[in-house]
Amino acid sequence: MKVGIIGSGGREHAICNSLKNSSKITEIFCFPGNAGTENIAKNIILNLDNFENLKNFIFEKEIDLIIVGPEKPLVDGLVDYLEQFNINVFGPNKIASQLEGSKIFTKQLCEKFNIPTAKFGIFQNKNDAKQFLKNTNYPTVIKADNLASGKGVYICGNEKESNIAINEIFDGKFGEAKNLLIEEFLEGEEMSYFIISDGLNFKSFETAQDHKRVLEGDKGKNTGGMGAYSPSRLINEEMENKIINKIIKPTLKGLSELGTDYKGFLYAGLMIVNNEPFLIEYNVRMGDPECQTILPKLKTDLAEVFLACCNRNLDQIELDWTNKKSLCVVVCSNGYPDGFKKHIEIENINSVELNEHNHLYHAGTTQKDEKIYAIGGRVLNFVSLSNNFSDAKLKIMQNLEKLNWSGGFYRKDIGYKVTE
Repeated sequence: MKVGIIGSGGREHAICNSLKNSSKITEIFCFPGNAGTENIAKNIILNLDNFENLKNFIFEKEIDLIIVGPEKPLVDGLVDYLEQFNINVFGPNKIASQLEGSKIFTKQLCEKFNIPTAKFGIFQNKNDAKQFLKNTNYPTVIKADNLASGKGVYICGNEKESNIAINEIFDGKFGEAKNLLIEEFLEGEEMSYFIISDGLNFKSFETAQDHKRVLEGDKGKNTGGMGAYSPSRLINEEMENKIINKIIKPTLKGLSELGTDYKGFLYAGLMIVNNEPFLIEYNVRMGDPECQTILPKLKTDLAEVFLACCNRNLDQIELDWTNKKSLCVVVCSNGYPDGFKKHIEIENINSVELNEHNHLYHAGTTQKDEKIYAIGGRVLNFVSLSNNFSDAKLKIMQNLEKLNWSGGFYRKDIGYKVTE
């Protein structure tokens, strides 16, 4: 079976790496992939905004299954387009993808189907938003409605900070903004919960805890993710039942009442407040770096899982997981999440020690003349599996010392609540 993977990040490298171990897979194409996928797949440069070009390539190469990694093609309707031509695609359709494409869509779904979430208001202009905040309690949360690569969320401690957030969102920092959300600040602990669904059935797909802030101690600006660990220390049978019955099932029921189903990964970003889960946001794909953290734990053939979703018989698949703990540390270009230099060589990348429990996933990298260069903000993902988090972190730190890359930085405290 030939498979195509859409995307260029660490998530897509992790998916690619898991699929290469499947006896069902004969060839993998990545669109466009990165320096890591280049060693195990064929990287293909196509204009992914031109769906017809992609469709023609799929037919030309007789690709059997397409897996869509990032959110933008999903929100733009790539799945709907390809399915018109009877192409197997793993990922949600355009309507279901609004769970991530529009935070307002998700909030209104929560309101209609009694899904626990923070209280919120929707605003169409700067003046109304700023006027509302004159009488609010701080801290408060301000969000861009549209896709923002995980960075369109502001936690504001005072009126000055909130005015900056409102101005940046409406001035187009994250693309054209017709609306923004102002939310109640929920005080608790965050957790990432994943399911995989075929449109009829769903299965839980492990948990993780990510670190979004750029600085140690979970401080500084929001990022796409600086690291993660799995499983979350907050998960237990009681909590999982609450998440499924109060959040996941009502969401899928709500989509059904809107006339659509959900096929693909669904990532629920949660806040646990007084032992109760509240939905912060949905992502309509695996998280990054949570995907890199979780997939190495999966013992079931990932190709079989994807095919079962496309054939709507996921209920016939058993997901088998290792009991080991997994931890991921992301290496970023200096300056991220703001401006950073590109095409900086990563000199010592071949010095790191990799094996079945220690992995390196590329994100913002490219290869030229057998040298690896950084071209993105988040560059590399070091993942280790072990019987405990402390040992996993130690192995990552040893590899990071060997890397010794002056062009980047990383947080040394990833997983501090489970390693100290």
